[in-house]
Amino acid sequence: MESFNEFNISKQLQYAITDLGFEKPTPIQAQSFSVIMSGTDMVGIAQTGTGKTFAYMLPILQDLKFSKETNPRVLVLVPTRELVLQVVEEIEKFGKYSSIRVIGVFGGTNINRQKEAVAEGADIIVATPGRLYDLVVSRALQLKAVKKVVIDEVDVMLDLGFRFQLTNILELLPNKRQNIMFSATMTDDVNVFIHDFFIAPTTVSVAVSGTPLENISQFAYAVPNFYTKANLLKYLLQHESDFKKVLVFVPNKKSADLLFDILDEFFGSEVAVIHSNKTQNYRIRSIENFNAEKTRILVTTDVMARGLDLDRISHVINFDVPNFPENYMHRIGRTGRAEQEGTAILLYTEKEQDAKATIESLMNLRIAELELPKEVEISKQLTYEEQPQVLEINNPNNTEEVGPAFHEKKEKNKKENQGGSYKRIIKQKYKKPKTRGDKNYNRRKKGR
Repeated sequence: MESFNEFNISKQLQYAITDLGFEKPTPIQAQSFSVIMSGTDMVGIAQTGTGKTFAYMLPILQDLKFSKETNPRVLVLVPTRELVLQVVEEIEKFGKYSSIRVIGVFGGTNINRQKEAVAEGADIIVATPGRLYDLVVSRALQLKAVKKVVIDEVDVMLDLGFRFQLTNILELLPNKRQNIMFSATMTDDVNVFIHDFFIAPTTVSVAVSGTPLENISQFAYAVPNFYTKANLLKYLLQHESDFKKVLVFVPNKKSADLLFDILDEFFGSEVAVIHSNKTQNYRIRSIENFNAEKTRILVTTDVMARGLDLDRISHVINFDVPNFPENYMHRIGRTGRAEQEGTAILLYTEKEQDAKATIESLMNLRIAELELPKEVEISKQLTYEEQPQVLEINNPNNTEEVGPAFHEKKEKNKKENQGGSYKRIIKQKYKKPKTRGDKNYNRRKKGR
């Protein structure tokens, strides 16, 4: 489709689209509209940044008529607080010229205030599964009026352990409803989830994982360990004219904090970090400052960055090699958007070589190797995970081969312990000792 004018949508939505400056629908938006409008279940496979939120909200808002119903008619489930806020903000923009009531609910804040908010009524509830389940169980929110349920970034929610809440929420919803699901990857868990709750869904797939974006230049550095990676990163980030807005991906919260502390000493207010252990206000402020380019460098984990709308990123730096090659594609897709040039850099150790090869095989592309700059110090310091592990000799879980320190017993030490002179001599000579407590002995004595 060349224009949103080809969609049969209301004037209110047309005005909102014009205000937002959208001219042409993305592939996922073009393919999803008619499917969602038809009322059938849909599974959308699309990477972050392809316009998924608008893809499902445009047909939903078109179909959502004015109502005084207190209970929500549309339910949108997302994995993180940041995504709740982002989706609510986008829905408010799309519904600027209509009377749509939307409320976002998530954990980490006072539940009583959210109970009061939902009691006033809403057309659309955007929620994290945990907090929504709490509101339903406490009877503060009823789901009997829900006609459409959207589960966005379902693969992340399953990874975060929300299967229990998702399952219970879906079982509490009316049987007659439309299920819409978006996922960046089609894992076995996602397939099982679809099989359990969806009825003959239509699959819409765009931006197939493994297809590298043409306007993203990719490079890799072979680096011996974590602290040398940190030294290389500090060296690269000093070139501010090139590294204007940098997203650094790390494998977990511990690595995020460790790397942030290293960079903070060097770059100060230019760097920020987000992960699930940070307070909500800190995370929101970090994202806002990064989007406003008040901070130049943002360190994050995969889970925290998924789905977030982060624009004009000049570089994506993979501080580790992700275990799932599709995640690499999601990471680098953050740069090179809107026909702009972008750069992706991968730092890998010897242990990560196989994972890197898997990514290259998926893309059918060899990532260009760069020499480690001479100015970068090779650190001998190792993280706990990189240090050689001391093996416990008698640990049954230790499957390592026994080293040369373990040997066969000497011949003199192989003799069986025969229990001293009592067992070997005295007991054999006198047999069982006879005492007054021996019944047989006493019986024989009486019979004499």
